[in-house]
Amino acid sequence: MNTKEAYNQWSKTYDDVVNKTRDLEGKALREILASINFENVLEIGCGTGKNSIWLVEKAKYVTSVDLSVEMLAKAKDKITSKNINFVQADITENWFFANENQFDLIGFSLVLEHIEDLKLIFEKVKQYLKPGGFLYIGELHPFKQYNGTKARFETENGTEIVDCFNHHISDFVENGLDNGLLIIQLKEYFDGTSENEIPRILALLFQKT
Repeated sequence: MNTKEAYNQWSKTYDDVVNKTRDLEGKALREILASINFENVLEIGCGTGKNSIWLVEKAKYVTSVDLSVEMLAKAKDKITSKNINFVQADITENWFFANENQFDLIGFSLVLEHIEDLKLIFEKVKQYLKPGGFLYIGELHPFKQYNGTKARFETENGTEIVDCFNHHISDFVENGLDNGLLIIQLKEYFDGTSENEIPRILALLFQKT
Protein backbone atom coordinates (compact mmCIF):
# COMPACT_ATOMS: atom_id res chain seq x y z
CA MET A 1 0.00 0.00 0.00
CA ASN A 2 1.35 3.45 -0.83
CA THR A 3 2.62 5.43 2.13
CA LYS A 4 0.08 8.23 2.15
CA GLU A 5 -2.96 5.96 1.95
CA ALA A 6 -1.49 3.55 4.49
CA TYR A 7 -0.83 6.13 7.18
CA ASN A 8 -4.20 7.78 6.66
CA GLN A 9 -5.78 4.42 7.42
CA TRP A 10 -3.33 3.53 10.18
CA SER A 11 -4.08 6.78 12.01
CA LYS A 12 -7.34 5.26 13.28
CA THR A 13 -5.48 2.77 15.50
CA TYR A 14 -1.88 4.02 15.54
CA ASP A 15 -1.90 5.26 19.13
CA ASP A 16 -3.99 2.41 20.50
CA VAL A 17 -2.06 -0.74 19.59
CA VAL A 18 1.27 -2.11 20.80
CA ASN A 19 4.04 -0.93 18.48
CA LYS A 20 7.57 -1.78 19.60
CA THR A 21 9.18 0.08 16.71
CA ARG A 22 7.28 3.31 17.37
CA ASP A 23 7.98 3.26 21.09
CA LEU A 24 11.65 2.30 20.87
CA GLU A 25 12.35 4.98 18.29
CA GLY A 26 10.77 7.52 20.61
CA LYS A 27 13.13 6.37 23.35
CA ALA A 28 16.10 6.64 20.99
CA LEU A 29 15.26 10.20 19.96
CA ARG A 30 14.91 11.38 23.53
CA GLU A 31 18.17 9.78 24.64
CA ILE A 32 20.27 10.99 21.74
CA LEU A 33 18.96 14.57 21.71
CA ALA A 34 18.60 15.04 25.49
CA SER A 35 21.82 16.99 26.03
CA ILE A 36 21.51 19.29 23.00
CA ASN A 37 19.58 22.57 22.97
CA PHE A 38 17.68 23.72 19.88
CA GLU A 39 15.92 26.87 18.76
CA ASN A 40 14.37 25.98 15.40
CA VAL A 41 13.50 22.32 14.74
CA LEU A 42 12.18 20.62 11.62
CA GLU A 43 10.50 17.32 12.48
CA ILE A 44 9.87 15.08 9.48
CA GLY A 45 7.34 12.30 10.00
CA CYS A 46 5.62 13.67 13.08
CA GLY A 47 2.75 11.19 12.73
CA THR A 48 0.32 11.51 15.63
CA GLY A 49 2.77 13.64 17.61
CA LYS A 50 4.61 10.99 19.64
CA ASN A 51 7.89 12.94 19.45
CA SER A 52 6.37 16.36 18.80
CA ILE A 53 5.17 16.45 22.41
CA TRP A 54 8.78 16.22 23.61
CA LEU A 55 10.34 18.45 20.94
CA VAL A 56 7.92 21.31 21.50
CA GLU A 57 8.99 21.48 25.15
CA LYS A 58 12.68 21.41 24.22
CA ALA A 59 12.89 23.82 21.28
CA LYS A 60 11.78 27.42 20.81
CA TYR A 61 9.94 26.59 17.60
CA VAL A 62 9.04 23.36 15.82
CA THR A 63 7.84 22.75 12.28
CA SER A 64 6.29 19.28 12.17
CA VAL A 65 5.71 17.72 8.76
CA ASP A 66 3.84 14.60 7.73
CA LEU A 67 2.52 13.15 4.50
CA SER A 68 -0.72 11.98 6.12
CA VAL A 69 -3.56 14.43 6.75
CA GLU A 70 -5.19 12.04 9.20
CA MET A 71 -2.00 11.52 11.23
CA LEU A 72 -1.59 15.30 11.43
CA ALA A 73 -5.15 15.70 12.66
CA LYS A 74 -4.37 13.40 15.59
CA ALA A 75 -1.20 15.37 16.40
CA LYS A 76 -3.06 18.68 16.30
CA ASP A 77 -5.63 17.36 18.76
CA LYS A 78 -2.85 16.51 21.23
CA ILE A 79 -0.67 19.60 20.92
CA THR A 80 -2.02 23.13 21.03
CA SER A 81 1.22 24.99 21.74
CA LYS A 82 1.75 28.24 19.82
CA ASN A 83 5.37 27.38 19.04
CA ILE A 84 4.60 24.47 16.72
CA ASN A 85 3.38 24.51 13.12
CA PHE A 86 1.96 21.35 11.55
CA VAL A 87 2.42 20.99 7.80
CA GLN A 88 1.14 18.40 5.33
CA ALA A 89 3.77 17.84 2.66
CA ASP A 90 5.56 15.31 0.49
CA ILE A 91 9.27 15.68 1.34
CA THR A 92 10.33 14.32 -2.04
CA GLU A 93 8.92 17.52 -3.55
CA ASN A 94 9.47 21.22 -2.85
CA TRP A 95 10.15 22.08 0.81
CA PHE A 96 7.86 25.14 0.76
CA PHE A 97 7.79 25.08 4.57
CA ALA A 98 11.53 25.79 4.96
CA ASN A 99 14.14 28.48 4.32
CA GLU A 100 17.80 27.84 3.58
CA ASN A 101 20.01 27.42 6.67
CA GLN A 102 16.92 27.76 8.88
CA PHE A 103 17.06 24.81 11.27
CA ASP A 104 19.52 23.75 13.95
CA LEU A 105 17.89 20.30 14.05
CA ILE A 106 16.26 18.28 11.31
CA GLY A 107 14.87 14.95 12.49
CA PHE A 108 13.49 11.95 10.63
CA SER A 109 11.54 9.37 12.64
CA LEU A 110 10.61 6.13 10.85
CA VAL A 111 10.40 7.97 7.55
CA LEU A 112 13.33 7.11 5.33
CA GLU A 113 12.37 3.46 4.87
CA HIS A 114 9.50 4.86 2.77
CA ILE A 115 11.81 7.01 0.61
CA GLU A 116 13.59 5.36 -2.30
CA ASP A 117 16.06 8.16 -3.11
CA LEU A 118 18.10 9.01 -0.01
CA LYS A 119 20.44 11.23 -2.04
CA LEU A 120 17.62 13.69 -2.73
CA ILE A 121 16.69 13.92 0.95
CA PHE A 122 20.25 14.42 2.17
CA GLU A 123 20.76 17.20 -0.38
CA LYS A 124 17.69 18.95 1.01
CA VAL A 125 18.99 18.54 4.56
CA LYS A 126 22.25 20.18 3.52
CA GLN A 127 20.30 23.10 2.07
CA TYR A 128 18.04 23.77 5.04
CA LEU A 129 20.24 22.85 8.01
CA LYS A 130 22.30 25.60 9.64
CA PRO A 131 26.10 25.22 9.76
CA GLY A 132 26.78 23.38 12.99
CA GLY A 133 23.21 22.06 13.05
CA PHE A 134 22.26 18.45 13.70
CA LEU A 135 20.53 15.76 11.67
CA TYR A 136 18.82 12.97 13.62
CA ILE A 137 17.65 9.77 11.94
CA GLY A 138 15.72 7.02 13.71
CA GLU A 139 14.83 4.05 11.51
CA LEU A 140 13.78 0.44 11.59
CA HIS A 141 17.16 -1.28 11.64
CA PRO A 142 18.34 -2.55 8.22
CA PHE A 143 18.99 -5.97 9.78
CA LYS A 144 15.26 -6.19 10.53
CA GLN A 145 14.52 -5.25 6.94
CA TYR A 146 16.86 -7.93 5.63
CA ASN A 147 14.76 -10.46 7.55
CA GLY A 148 11.59 -9.20 5.89
CA THR A 149 10.22 -6.88 8.58
CA LYS A 150 8.25 -3.94 7.18
CA ALA A 151 5.89 -1.31 8.54
CA ARG A 152 2.50 -3.00 8.77
CA PHE A 153 -0.82 -2.66 10.54
CA GLU A 154 -4.02 -4.60 11.02
CA THR A 155 -7.36 -3.65 9.52
CA GLU A 156 -10.73 -5.36 9.45
CA ASN A 157 -9.71 -6.73 6.06
CA GLY A 158 -6.38 -8.14 7.24
CA THR A 159 -2.76 -6.99 7.41
CA GLU A 160 -1.69 -4.00 5.32
CA ILE A 161 2.01 -3.62 4.49
CA VAL A 162 3.36 -0.15 3.73
CA ASP A 163 5.63 0.40 0.73
CA CYS A 164 9.24 0.25 2.00
CA PHE A 165 12.78 0.38 0.60
CA ASN A 166 15.86 -1.23 2.10
CA HIS A 167 18.71 1.12 3.00
CA HIS A 168 22.04 -0.05 4.37
CA ILE A 169 23.86 1.62 7.27
CA SER A 170 26.54 2.66 4.77
CA ASP A 171 23.88 4.42 2.66
CA PHE A 172 23.09 6.77 5.53
CA VAL A 173 26.74 7.38 6.41
CA GLU A 174 27.93 7.93 2.85
CA ASN A 175 25.06 10.26 1.93
CA GLY A 176 25.82 12.27 5.05
CA LEU A 177 29.50 12.58 4.21
CA ASP A 178 28.71 13.51 0.61
CA ASN A 179 26.68 16.46 1.92
CA GLY A 180 29.06 17.80 4.55
CA LEU A 181 27.49 15.95 7.47
CA LEU A 182 29.80 14.23 9.93
CA ILE A 183 28.43 11.32 11.90
CA ILE A 184 28.92 11.91 15.62
CA GLN A 185 26.80 9.10 17.04
CA LEU A 186 25.48 5.75 15.84
CA LYS A 187 23.50 3.63 18.25
CA GLU A 188 21.46 0.45 17.94
CA TYR A 189 18.45 -0.26 20.13
CA PHE A 190 17.24 -3.75 21.07
CA ASP A 191 13.86 -5.00 22.25
CA GLY A 192 15.20 -6.33 25.55
CA THR A 193 18.30 -6.16 27.67
CA SER A 194 20.12 -8.80 25.63
CA GLU A 195 22.11 -7.66 22.62
CA ASN A 196 22.42 -11.20 21.26
CA GLU A 197 19.59 -10.58 18.83
CA ILE A 198 18.78 -8.41 15.85
CA PRO A 199 18.47 -4.74 16.88
CA ARG A 200 15.15 -3.06 16.18
CA ILE A 201 16.14 0.59 15.79
CA LEU A 202 19.10 2.29 14.14
CA ALA A 203 19.67 5.84 15.37
CA LEU A 204 22.21 8.23 13.88
CA LEU A 205 23.23 11.78 14.72
CA PHE A 206 25.09 13.92 12.19
CA GLN A 207 26.41 17.48 12.40
CA LYS A 208 26.77 19.88 9.49
CA THR A 209 30.31 21.17 9.01
